[in-house]
Amino acid sequence: MRAVSKARAILLGLALLAIAGVIAVFGNAFATRAYLDQAATRGETTLRLAVAALRGHMSRFEPLPALIADHDDIQALVADPANVSLRARANTYLKEINGLLKSSDIYVMLTGGFTIAASNYDAPLSFVGENFNYRPYYQDAIKGKQGRFFALGTTSLKRGYYFSSPVRIDGKIRGVVVFKVDIEPIEASWKSDEYEIVVTDPEGIIFMSGRPEWLYSGLLPLTPDRLARTAISRRYADAPLRELPVVRASFQNARQLMNIEAEKSAREYLVVEEPMTEAGWTVSVLLDTNSARAQAITSVLAALLLLGLAALLGAVVFQRRARLAERMELQRTAREQLEQRVEERTADLASVNSQLELEVTERRATELQLRKTQDDLIQAGKLAALGQMSAALSHEFNQPLAAVKTYADNAAILIDRKRIAEARDNVARILALTDRMASISRHLRNFARKPNERLGLVHLDEVVHDTLEIVGWRLTAADAEVILDLGVEPLTVRAGSVRLQQVLVNIISNAADAVEGLTDRTIELTARHNADTVEITVRDHGPGVPEAISGRIFDPFFSTKGVGKGLGLGLSISYNIIKDFGGSLTVENHSDGGAVFRIELAAANALTHEAAE
Repeated sequence: MRAVSKARAILLGLALLAIAGVIAVFGNAFATRAYLDQAATRGETTLRLAVAALRGHMSRFEPLPALIADHDDIQALVADPANVSLRARANTYLKEINGLLKSSDIYVMLTGGFTIAASNYDAPLSFVGENFNYRPYYQDAIKGKQGRFFALGTTSLKRGYYFSSPVRIDGKIRGVVVFKVDIEPIEASWKSDEYEIVVTDPEGIIFMSGRPEWLYSGLLPLTPDRLARTAISRRYADAPLRELPVVRASFQNARQLMNIEAEKSAREYLVVEEPMTEAGWTVSVLLDTNSARAQAITSVLAALLLLGLAALLGAVVFQRRARLAERMELQRTAREQLEQRVEERTADLASVNSQLELEVTERRATELQLRKTQDDLIQAGKLAALGQMSAALSHEFNQPLAAVKTYADNAAILIDRKRIAEARDNVARILALTDRMASISRHLRNFARKPNERLGLVHLDEVVHDTLEIVGWRLTAADAEVILDLGVEPLTVRAGSVRLQQVLVNIISNAADAVEGLTDRTIELTARHNADTVEITVRDHGPGVPEAISGRIFDPFFSTKGVGKGLGLGLSISYNIIKDFGGSLTVENHSDGGAVFRIELAAANALTHEAAE
């Protein structure tokens, strides 16, 4: 019997090894495919947004060269290019239009490609006097077509997209107007740790990328024909071109993969791309496959672990059954050999059986208790998550609702006094606050994961102004005064306007609580530009933060206020919002008394367009 059991154990072991091999081979392929599909879905969404942004940015400027070509000053200058007065007027006009439209450069050429007027006429690298007849945008426009071309400026060595239009006088083409658009602001928004976005020209050369070291590198072999076509148009001026070390592959003939070798390592990317036929570009999103492959391996290991646990449980059951069978066999032999001791052995066996039954009963009771405990823990986790979400919503909606009530009361009074215009303004403010509460709800819904709100340029003075309107009722109730010092020049930061306003509302409200009832009830809000960052400080003249709790002040549900006066979530939420912006939020006590909250964010200077091609 022992031989039979041993044979069964060997067969079961071999079967488990076979199952484990199948899971390791086919399970890994299946899991990798699934996670790559998920990554491709995210990449396609990113790709659609990138293409839409490029098309939107380009379409804004496409009709402008034709409008400028019809301007009287431009028409007069092309008809009489030697007229000094007309040149001065055209240069001034082009510079003003360039500043209003926030483009890169605007210039006018005669037939032959000679530049006679430009928005950068007074810059060190002026285009006036330069000849660009080798550019395709000139060649298309001189034939009477609307030109479009992307290139690296041969004079300024700055990248841009060119739109051109012919200047017609009496039905004849006498010149060309060129409008250059800067695309670097779009490129700067593509930086991410999860993916890379690249744009290639018809020759497969990268001219837009979140990674500067990839610029002017070919994803396709730089054959003599491709290099010759690029050299004719001087698309990249004198910039050195090179082939990016790329090895293309596919996964199960379903997903396109690309291996890019660096100096000491290589990275594999999942490629999702879409052509922009109107511009002759191809926009590609490259997603690092390390995460998908790591998740697939983790899933396979988890499956193997479950299989091992199941095998271990089976072995335990099998061993117990074998021992029980062996015990019964010993009992049968004992009865046959010792019939005279039947009663004694019967009593012993009864005792053993009772003990076994008790053990089984205790084990069953223990299993039931364990299952109940697990269910209780799961239910407690659900209730805790629900409670935290409800508390966060209550905290974040409290201030806007209070402001809505104030505006509504004021509107009713104004209507009674027939001050309809002012009442309408209050209603508009109520609508704006309603929109803000909807935005806050969206942020709280996404708070547990990476916010979807895209970061961008935020004007600090506008955010501060809106914040003071919302907390005005609280400042009035506390008889507190906010002293603003935002510096001389307007400050812009890289953040989300609604969430930054949410942070300032929390901090200023806490400051109002701190100074309420004190002699000095001033709150100082200061902002300064410091190198590549903007530092915002909010100081109150209250009792400050005790040293014993300074390390816990940003913890969730930690509050120094009395019962019913705060949930302890404001500073925790504010801390995580600033962290999402890539900044920092700290608190310390001022040497003259009071608490100082310091916010540090990345500076985002307003877009400027230098005079360059």
